[in-house]
Amino acid sequence: MIELEKGEQAVHDTVVAYLAGQRAGTACTKTRGEVSGGGAKPFRQKGMGRARAGSSRSPVWVGGGTIFGPRPRSFAKKVNKKVLQLALKRALSERIVEGDLVLLDKFELADHKTRNAFAILKNLNVANETVMISLPELDAASVCATGNIPNVVLRKTDTVNVYELLRFKKLLFTKDALDAFIQRLA
Repeated sequence: MIELEKGEQAVHDTVVAYLAGQRAGTACTKTRGEVSGGGAKPFRQKGMGRARAGSSRSPVWVGGGTIFGPRPRSFAKKVNKKVLQLALKRALSERIVEGDLVLLDKFELADHKTRNAFAILKNLNVANETVMISLPELDAASVCATGNIPNVVLRKTDTVNVYELLRFKKLLFTKDALDAFIQRLA
């Protein structure tokens, strides 16, 4: 299961694709056809001694449209399934070798109190670290209890990605969650 021989480029490509996919791509400018106004010819064609003009919304004019400005677009990059699988395997392997993976029997809270979740993290000596907790299914108590703790993120096992495996200092997996994650890699 440990993969340290190959996959460095796969990890890089996957992280780049993930971060590119997070970009909004909503920047937009108006062309000469979209700027309001400019319906009539500003002055007659000949006899004025000026350059001919057909619209006051030409890009040359103040208040005119923009040439080749940004338009809404998607920055998404495609990553093949096998490359993504290799990247997940490599990232998890590195974190296991570094000793940053903490395995729990279960992560159950009696109620939705933040202090109970913080006490669990403090007992594991990860209270001052950036932590990702991975569970097979999210329950309301865990979501509420961890929501107000800074630098702690709760994730469902099937949504864990390479970027998050590398971003957090400590990874907390329950046994069921780790088994489900390993199933994704098989």
